[in-house]
Amino acid sequence: MTLNGWIQILLFCGIVILLVKPLGGYMTRVFNGERTVLSLILGPIERGLFRIAGTNEREEQHWTAYAAALLFFNLAGFLLLYFLQRLQGALPFNPAGMSAVPPELAFNTAASFMTNTNWQNYGGESTMSYLVQMAGLTVQNFVSAATGMAIAVALIRGFARASVKSVGNFWVDMTRSTLYVLLPICVVLTLVYVYLGMPQTLGAYVHATTLEGAQQTIAVGPVASQIAIKMLGTNGGGFFNANAAHPFENPDAISNLIQMVSIFAIGAAMTNVFGRMVGNQRQGWAILATMVLLFLAGVVVCYWAEAAGNPLVHALGLEGGNMEGKEVRFGISMSALFAVVTTAASCGAVNAMHGSFTALGGLIPLINMELGEIIVGGVGAGFYGILLFVVLAIFVAGLMVGRTPEYLGKKIEAKEVKMAVLGVLCLPAAMLIFTAIAAVLPTGVASIGNPGPHGFSEILYAYTSGAANNGSAFGGLTGNTPWYNITIGLAMLIGRFLIIIPALAIAGSLVTKKTVPASAGTFPTDGALFVGLLGGVILIVGGLTFFPALAVGPIVEHLAMLLGQTF
Repeated sequence: MTLNGWIQILLFCGIVILLVKPLGGYMTRVFNGERTVLSLILGPIERGLFRIAGTNEREEQHWTAYAAALLFFNLAGFLLLYFLQRLQGALPFNPAGMSAVPPELAFNTAASFMTNTNWQNYGGESTMSYLVQMAGLTVQNFVSAATGMAIAVALIRGFARASVKSVGNFWVDMTRSTLYVLLPICVVLTLVYVYLGMPQTLGAYVHATTLEGAQQTIAVGPVASQIAIKMLGTNGGGFFNANAAHPFENPDAISNLIQMVSIFAIGAAMTNVFGRMVGNQRQGWAILATMVLLFLAGVVVCYWAEAAGNPLVHALGLEGGNMEGKEVRFGISMSALFAVVTTAASCGAVNAMHGSFTALGGLIPLINMELGEIIVGGVGAGFYGILLFVVLAIFVAGLMVGRTPEYLGKKIEAKEVKMAVLGVLCLPAAMLIFTAIAAVLPTGVASIGNPGPHGFSEILYAYTSGAANNGSAFGGLTGNTPWYNITIGLAMLIGRFLIIIPALAIAGSLVTKKTVPASAGTFPTDGALFVGLLGGVILIVGGLTFFPALAVGPIVEHLAMLLGQTF
């Protein structure tokens, strides 16, 4: 580890923290329907969209109607993207002549982008036409991110409102998330990325002659616009197969920093939105403090492991950190930081190959996802995920002091706890059950690129990434097979919607309750004690559910590396 590396890490953290309050204040005004600096320009567009859709912004929905609108909208997006891929060969904006995407891969990709996972069992530049990249993948990048933000705001209203029946209007929340937050920032980011060297063109692939006289095809396309929302919306799906390690997706250290900040910006600011909407910003800062502590712990361990390197390589007389699978323009510190950022959020973009990390370094991204990616998490998705843990933490606190749990003046009763448990446990169930089946089936084992514990980790990482709606991978696994396309696709759907529905059910239950004034026996939830309790509950639940699987894979691999054993 170096001083320069730590300075870059602290610079990143400082920029994110500085953005929390202004961005959180702006988003609060957007979701409350208040006037913003963009209202003069975007207000008429917003009202026009509502008229076309037949939506009245003053008409709010019960949580069941909110959930139904969300589910039907996502189903429509899934079908549209699926058929775009299947008809790709007959559609325009296909200068490379891409043929139709096979059915299983089309299903996996449609489920992936609709759920904000962006797991990619294909190479973008060799599989998807410009039309599919723009009208299919990029559009889903926007609406899947907006969906997550809408759910988070609906759940926040559950805590902020009292004695009402509605949690908002899904169509209004999603439209405002896209129009006022995602789209304006992405326009600016796209222009910045083009300035930094990313392609943005509908022209054909470029054919070049190398210095040796060989012919080379250089893939280009509308890259910058997709990368902007890929990072801001914590989607992670790359235009190119190499993702953010590709120089056209991530040219230099400046673009790398901008992309990491983009990944965290909205998720971190959502904590401030929460504090403002419930009338106590300290509540939001307490949740953010928990996220920051868990994040920094992961960064320290991952950076240390990669900087220390592999003792098996050192035994050969080669000193230094682990640079395998990393770009020299980023180095160890920015590769380790990017890996923790992208898995602490449900992004999945990679600027280094996680499968080439040391066993302990690769364990941190895996743990981040297995905790439910609530350490900042996806835009909206991470926040409503951590609120489920808040409900559990308050329940534990209530058990310890022997009184009915309360949070922000709302009594946390059996219904809310049951829904929180369902949302928290559906992830490990999907991850571990699919992993167990794939680890014993010949069709599952045939895809691993390495034997022994690392091969098991490849399978575990794949299903963990899918169910957590992350999308990153240990690159040694061959995922483009019927088995993995279908089962990882199912894991994505489970990981998305079996959390969304319980979260909305909690919102619908809480919003009807009266607010109870705080008393001397009320557990304070805006201080260090609550931060410690919430962090402890997150780690205990994660440890109890995943330790057996981790012991089989990364932990055994790490111990073997220390003992000088190979597999």
